[in-house]
Amino acid sequence: MTFAIVRWSRASAYEIMDIIYLHGLKVECVIGVWEWERRIKQRVTIDLDMAADIRRAAASDALEDTLSYKDVAKRVLAFVGESRFKLVETLAEEVARILVEEFALAWCRVKINKAGAVRGARDVGVIIERGAGSR
Repeated sequence: MTFAIVRWSRASAYEIMDIIYLHGLKVECVIGVWEWERRIKQRVTIDLDMAADIRRAAASDALEDTLSYKDVAKRVLAFVGESRFKLVETLAEEVARILVEEFALAWCRVKINKAGAVRGARDVGVIIERGAGSR
């Protein structure tokens, strides 16, 4: 299945942005509002969807012409591993900020899953979208 975001641009009618994704990134971090949560590391799982025009990379078959998901993973893992946020909302917002600002993305979707946070629920967390076309 192929995903694409259609973004309106005054300069060039419609511009198609492809999605590079990185799903299931697991990292241990301090996250939570309760005092006991502030003393331990808990695992979160992160899914990232990132808009990028991959046509140049597809034509050149060269890594330098695309968004390196390895570089994104290393940056996000380092940041999240050192973070100490209380809310997954704040963590998601900061990860999105890094993606948009440091990797010059037009749009991203960040999903943070804090499995086990609510008894009886398999998954809990947040999904945010930032950049052009965000709600």
